[in-house]
Amino acid sequence: MNVINNSRRNFIKTAGALAIGGTLPISLVELAFADSSQNFSFAYISDAHIQHIKDNRFVRNWDRGLIRAVAETNLLLPKPDFVMFGGDLAQLGSKAELDHGAQILSALHGDVRYVMGEHDYYLDLGEYWEKLFGPQYYSFDHKGVHFVVLNSIRTYDDWTFKRWPTAEQRMLEMAGLDNPNGSPFMVGEEQRLWLEKDLDKVDKNTPVVVFSHSPLQKIYKGWNFWTEDADQIQALLKPFKKVSVIYGHVHQIQYNQIGNISFNSVMATAWPWPYPQSYAQAEQYLPKLTVPMNRADPFFERDATGWQFINIANGNADLNFTLSDNTGRIVRYNDKQKRPEDTVYQDEQTRIIPQTHY
Repeated sequence: MNVINNSRRNFIKTAGALAIGGTLPISLVELAFADSSQNFSFAYISDAHIQHIKDNRFVRNWDRGLIRAVAETNLLLPKPDFVMFGGDLAQLGSKAELDHGAQILSALHGDVRYVMGEHDYYLDLGEYWEKLFGPQYYSFDHKGVHFVVLNSIRTYDDWTFKRWPTAEQRMLEMAGLDNPNGSPFMVGEEQRLWLEKDLDKVDKNTPVVVFSHSPLQKIYKGWNFWTEDADQIQALLKPFKKVSVIYGHVHQIQYNQIGNISFNSVMATAWPWPYPQSYAQAEQYLPKLTVPMNRADPFFERDATGWQFINIANGNADLNFTLSDNTGRIVRYNDKQKRPEDTVYQDEQTRIIPQTHY
């Protein structure tokens, strides 16, 4: 890998991949095949958490993160074939937040596709989202790859429909990851049946990429880094030769391998998780599969986020992270071990002072 640094950008060039750069929280993904004419890329932006204050006022920091990500996406050369937004456009699911976020995203050039997050869903159960962006789950094919988009943040009917006196309280309860009144996310029977029928039409040698908001695995229930019916979804994906699941929600670098399925998270445009001020208390409870963050500087508001480049060759994901004011990271699929690995583990000696303190 060749890395060239200057004051404004880091440029990363990987053999067989695109030359890309930036310091913003978007992901450029290239799927590479033996026939290079079939290679293509798409960009990924996630977890903006646009928050309404009053009238035309919104939390500026979250606005800035999304606006900058959109601007950087539009500067990509070559142009990505499409752009994915990975969910949690809004913070509390209001029309004002969704409209404002949609207006910012409308500046994107080219085709944009959307994944729904819990912060978009639990006020009106996705009704306004569908008017703005279309169905909550769907699939599409592009240049030999089958893509599936799931709404993975539903939960039990009793919690959704019977427990809360108002929709606003339901939204507030689900918005807090540490809230004991929350409920585990799931895809649900309706979508599982749909997914089974959808995948029945796909050749088992076709690369499959699944976009979800929650991880489609069971990482840490206390923070809802968890999908209740993950095992059932994984079983439906098991017959395929190569599967990649790309998800948002966790606001941190994660990766995992379960059988034929590679799991990789994308970073947020809003804030890191754990929140920097709680890092000392939360570190021992970090999910086992979470890579130490090495980027959460509480004195630098954008240090939560960074640039992520994903190269997927026949279903295996290699990830290059360019992190604001921190050492870059590479998570690469190890063919011998059959799993993704951090190429240089970030031990205590390589951590920045604010991370050590928090």
